[in-house]
Amino acid sequence: MNIQLILFFVLALVAIATALGMLVSRNAVYAALFLVLNFATVAVFYLLLDAPFISVAQVTVYAGAIMVLFLFVIMLLGGEKLNYPSKLPWQRPAAIVLGVILFAEAVIIVLGQRGLLPMDMALPEYFGSPVDIGGTLFTQYLLPFEVTSVLLLVAIVGAIVLTKTEKK
Repeated sequence: MNIQLILFFVLALVAIATALGMLVSRNAVYAALFLVLNFATVAVFYLLLDAPFISVAQVTVYAGAIMVLFLFVIMLLGGEKLNYPSKLPWQRPAAIVLGVILFAEAVIIVLGQRGLLPMDMALPEYFGSPVDIGGTLFTQYLLPFEVTSVLLLVAIVGAIVLTKTEKK
């Protein structure tokens, strides 16, 4: 076993443990912090795949900005404790059964896909670099990029209009 495979398995265990910790945590702040750690392990997975730009974007956007927003909303609304009793007694057994079915499907798909992808294929030197991503984004995907920017602009203007209060 090489060092990358050992690191992958350790990170996989950390990712699974933090995901389970997020799901079973009764405190919303702890659940959000478990999610931050999960995002950080995903960023290291991207580094293992030789995608440093996506790794930095993962940490900056998800573990940074979005999680700060989540924590701010949790603290602002006072929703730290999640002690709501379940009013649907069938919900937990149904979730467990569906989770087992989903896990079985994932195992069948992973085991059925063996040997379809060449594992020793070398990537180009510039693959995943910011220059390559920017070039692809502004040539092949220019229209979706511009549509997304207009959509974000409309969302910002809509948020301003909805939260604007008139002064008397």
